[in-house]
Amino acid sequence: MTENPRKLGLVGEMAAEFAGTLILILFGVGVVAQVVSGGSAGGLGNHNSIAWGWGLGVTFGIYVAGRLTGAHLNPAVTLALALFRDFSWSKVAPYALAQTAGAFVAALIVRAAYNDTLSAIDPQHTIATQGVFSTLPGNGTLPVGTTAALIDQIIGTAILLFLIFAVTDPRNSAPLANLTPVVVGFIVLAIGIAWGTNAGYAINPARDFGPRLASFLTGYGTAWRDQNGSLYFWVPIVGPLIGAPLGAVLYDQLVRRFLPLEDAVEESTEEPGEVRT
Repeated sequence: MTENPRKLGLVGEMAAEFAGTLILILFGVGVVAQVVSGGSAGGLGNHNSIAWGWGLGVTFGIYVAGRLTGAHLNPAVTLALALFRDFSWSKVAPYALAQTAGAFVAALIVRAAYNDTLSAIDPQHTIATQGVFSTLPGNGTLPVGTTAALIDQIIGTAILLFLIFAVTDPRNSAPLANLTPVVVGFIVLAIGIAWGTNAGYAINPARDFGPRLASFLTGYGTAWRDQNGSLYFWVPIVGPLIGAPLGAVLYDQLVRRFLPLEDAVEESTEEPGEVRT
């Protein structure tokens, strides 16, 4: 009895999304763990290194998964592609599951690797180091409310999708295919530099929920709440799922609908007398 090729294809796509997100989180959560746990030992990094770590993690994750899936690595991206780019709705849940699983496993790896240093500075595994794994309003210290954090996540993810749609649109000035991961990594870096205060720029439900669950299962009883004791885990899930379609529709309405059709773009790049095949 032969396997269904369609099912094998989906399994491969899920494996790619799992692996790409795994790489993303290994660098992203890993750099935060280094900064937090190494802070008292000479200052091993700062917010700039965190922003670069996440940006490079995105770049490498896209290179891992790009050939098989286009490297969504984010349920909000998958949702926007289903809504506006004819991505199959039947794959939305499997992709989101694979992305979240990749983030979860990566966070477990980081948790194990940094256990000694995290336990030394925070033996009870409290909110003090919870931010290594999941986001908090005001990064756990500043007076930022839940509503402000939610708005921040909507805006940040809208920016992300607006720019992803711009740089991957063949009708626009898209970069060469092998440079797209680098450009998207710079987009995440820029968001981290400009939008990191209010909610830690999760902009990705899998990035936040997977590590949050991993931290909860390994001793962080505060995982689902913020520093004020309010239930917070839903904010970096709901915010990106609202912001992603918003950014996508804004790009399509403000830019894409005024661009030439793909055939016109191809014709405009031909040499005089060139024969198209």
